[in-house]
Amino acid sequence: MHIDAARTGLVWPANLNEIPKEVFTRADIFDDELKQIFYGAEWHPVAHVGEIPNPGDFKTFSLGEIPLLIARAKDNEVRVFYNACSHRGNQVEAAPYGNKREFECPYHRWLFGIDGDLVGCPSEREFSPGFERKNYPLKQPRTDKFQGLVFITLSDETPPLKDFLGDIRPTLAEAMAGDGRLKLIGYQRVKYKTNWKAYCDNDGYHAPLLHRAFQLLNWQGGTGRQFATREYGHIGFESELTVARVGNTLNDPSIVEFKGVDPSKGSRVVELFPFFIATKHLDTINLRFAIARSVDETEVHYAYFHHLDDDDELVRHRIRQSSNLLGPCGLVSMEDASVFHRVHIGNHTPGTVAFQKGVTDTRKLSFQFKQNDETGNLPRWEHYRRVMGFERSTT
Repeated sequence: MHIDAARTGLVWPANLNEIPKEVFTRADIFDDELKQIFYGAEWHPVAHVGEIPNPGDFKTFSLGEIPLLIARAKDNEVRVFYNACSHRGNQVEAAPYGNKREFECPYHRWLFGIDGDLVGCPSEREFSPGFERKNYPLKQPRTDKFQGLVFITLSDETPPLKDFLGDIRPTLAEAMAGDGRLKLIGYQRVKYKTNWKAYCDNDGYHAPLLHRAFQLLNWQGGTGRQFATREYGHIGFESELTVARVGNTLNDPSIVEFKGVDPSKGSRVVELFPFFIATKHLDTINLRFAIARSVDETEVHYAYFHHLDDDDELVRHRIRQSSNLLGPCGLVSMEDASVFHRVHIGNHTPGTVAFQKGVTDTRKLSFQFKQNDETGNLPRWEHYRRVMGFERSTT
């Protein structure tokens, strides 16, 4: 599908490293993104099974404006439901997470089991002819899993999850401790006053320049690589780590200790199109489930995990390190929130933004990046442009 250029008034620049600022600030384009991307032929991570380990455990989430209810059933299977009663569409569950034996819609007291089946409804004998409970379960989107990470898609045209992830799968697995056998430590939830694409437009160029902790700790990265998949524009970073020289900078140096056995696997970052980030840095395992709330508001759920085989000491270490290191106010990442907001302010000015570091040809898409280049984002932007149907200028 091509977006009507006459309607949007937007023609994509000819140079592959330029992005029109309008895509970050226009509400009509955000509405089209919901239809074409979030409700289109893409897979979206919405939970990890380690967040809801026991039957009856649940969490609520949203895909764009669509409310979801994610629950572990009695058969131990994690299922995703639309969080809407099959009777009159009322939101069934409002709590962010918890454990229940059933889910009751407060409007007319229809009762659903944790497997989504309708198990009770008042005054059933007075319902329409032919009514049967089995025909009114909570509806479910198409679902698949990778290493415990739960994905949904709203389109029948979305390719199999294996094909969607492509070459990013090994790095994504490493970001989840190799096998995805995780248990939730806890959450931090934050709303940023920025467009969802600005939040995702991360790069390896800014880290040692923006984040003061890199300088204070004399934190140097070892060799590593950045890569992007040829389909969908997923981005992966595989970085070695050197031990930070703490000195008197931190009262608790354990926050930056690395207890992993292999420093060559000290850091893994994966960004899946359109809107998910997995980070394994030092001993922190962090999955970021994000919601595009509006054109200028992004909500991020930072979920922290430990591995099921961790001993008590390592669990305590991961708890201490997690949000203190990489959370929204973490030692390494606290400057991001300010930049997200300031980028959104600046994007209300006319013109384009232009990626520079690592660009060798403005008219040819490259898949060769250095670890600290910003050009790894460009395959993702090209996928975005194609999905949205924006025609590229020839001049």
